Amino acid sequence: MSVALGTTRPLPVRTTPVGDPGDLLASLPHTAPYAWVRNGEGLVGWGEAARVAVPPGPGRFAWARKWLATVFGEAQVDDSVRTPGSGAVAFGSFTFDEDAHGSVLVVPRAVLARRGGRAWLTTVGESPLERFTPIRDPGRISYGDGSLSAPEWEHVVAQAAKRIREGELEKVVLARDLVATAERPIDVRLLLSRLSARYPECYTFSVAGLVGATPELLIRRTGQEIESLVLAGTTPRGTGPADDLARGAALLASAKDRHEHECAIASVRQTLAPLCSSLTTPDEPELLMLPNVQHLASHVTGRLADGASVLDVVAAMHPTAAVGGTPTSTAIQVIRELEGMDRAGYAGPVGWIDAHGDGEWGIALRSGLVQGRRARLFAGGGIMGDSDPAAELAEAQAKFRVMQYALEG
Repeated sequence: MSVALGTTRPLPVRTTPVGDPGDLLASLPHTAPYAWVRNGEGLVGWGEAARVAVPPGPGRFAWARKWLATVFGEAQVDDSVRTPGSGAVAFGSFTFDEDAHGSVLVVPRAVLARRGGRAWLTTVGESPLERFTPIRDPGRISYGDGSLSAPEWEHVVAQAAKRIREGELEKVVLARDLVATAERPIDVRLLLSRLSARYPECYTFSVAGLVGATPELLIRRTGQEIESLVLAGTTPRGTGPADDLARGAALLASAKDRHEHECAIASVRQTLAPLCSSLTTPDEPELLMLPNVQHLASHVTGRLADGASVLDVVAAMHPTAAVGGTPTSTAIQVIRELEGMDRAGYAGPVGWIDAHGDGEWGIALRSGLVQGRRARLFAGGGIMGDSDPAAELAEAQAKFRVMQYALEG
């Protein structure tokens, strides 16, 4: 059901310890689940105790915080677990563009979770036993152009690079979409299972039809401690170990990719510093190797100064330079002018928050928007003044393969 701000009914919430549930994703009974899982740990949910469409605009995160405060504040909670992710929990997805419709928050009727050797089940209201529906393969998948064809997108990349060389901005992140159509309705649970098995180090997520496996942790809040994983700078995996090493070394030595990464780190540092009593960012990036690509990665840690919730930090951080560009306001305008599509939730914040303000939010990369037999797949990359359109297209195509694998197996 949808619940409007100011008209909520108190939600009876009960969290109890349970035995090890095994594969969390295998417990999902329905084709439209909620999930946030990495290395077999995390949260999955089903049903809807409360749901709201967050109005677009610059005040959307403040509006979301008010709605959550009302829903969580009026909940009647019996929580014997008392750990981040227990008690009342909401899953959320926010659109990349603050002016776009499509942001949503959902409190599931049931949440099953496992973390640090503990497992628990949260139910909201009188949650009846759910009937498990068999998972069905979507059958043959066909692909078609999204908003722009490949040559059209290369032309857009060339335009963006020219504007950067002319000094209008330092970097812009451009995305493109690909439309997949299946023979039969696409079961999100099948996609989640494939993604989590192939990309266990990524955060496999599902919120309101937005499904993917993102390597990028926007923010994790546990009490006052926060963590973020910044990714910017990418190269495809090699044909073997020696080629991988060579590609990784070239990525670390690439002036273009290092500058792109430095822009991203500077953006995160500038955003988090006012919120934190302490903040640590590494001097040099590391290589993060995934099955399809390698990234330049930097792990950022800090301690919040004033008790901000995880959603407060999300509001401050989005959009990062890693998914928007530098300077941010100029990059967003260039994206609106050149990209030629609505990103929806792609590259926007996705994750969960509990009633204590703890939670984990990622950037919705390597993802698709699933509806019936159709899925819009998204991929993109950072454009610099010396970017080669053909190379950027190849990078985007490599990133598409994550969701193509999820669809095809």
